[in-house]
Parts: sequence; structure tokens; C-alpha cells
Amino acid sequence: MTVADTPEPPYWAVIFTSLRTESDDGYGPMSEAMEALARRQPGFLGVESAREGLGITVSYWSDLDSIAAWKADLRHLAAQEKGRATWYSRYKTRIARVEKDYGFER
Repeated sequence: MTVADTPEPPYWAVIFTSLRTESDDGYGPMSEAMEALARRQPGFLGVESAREGLGITVSYWSDLDSIAAWKADLRHLAAQEKGRATWYSRYKTRIARVEKDYGFER
């Protein structure tokens, strides 16, 4: 697990919060494939993810056009459909502009 190394703001965050069903049916490999694919998309800046019952994945993007292109990617669309049909009982996606960030590192 790592904290994404993002550039100076402003940039955009896509916050995907989800509750899973009991079905696994290839979720792990698909999740890894989607992260690898997202990393190759123009405008991708980084990703952070955690799951302990509730799953939260935040991906960071340079602009709204890059987010729209990622949402429309055919492989991502197939994963979204499988998610609605099999893996998720509920999810919510939020898109927010990051105006300020700061941190600490030991």
C-alpha cells in the first residue's frame, strides 16, 4: 500500500466507494488489470485503495477529459458491467477537484 505521489494542485480525484457481494468470480485479477490499464491512460496521476468491508479507491487525474476517456474505455466498460452484475451490492462514484493538498512523511 502506498500514498499516491500527486503533482501540485489543481487536479481531479475520482472517489469510488463500494460494498461487495459474496461473489468473487475473478474480482481480484480484474481489479489488478483495471489498475494497470488506468495507469497507462493519458492524464492518470495515481491511485490509492483500501478495503475493510467498505472499499474506497481514489484515482487522481489531470483533467475531466481524461476521466471521461477512462470511463468510456471498452475494457473498463466491461469491468463496470461485471461489477454491477456480480461484484457490487452498492457503489457510489464522486468526482472532485483537488484545490489543496499537504502531507507528512517520516
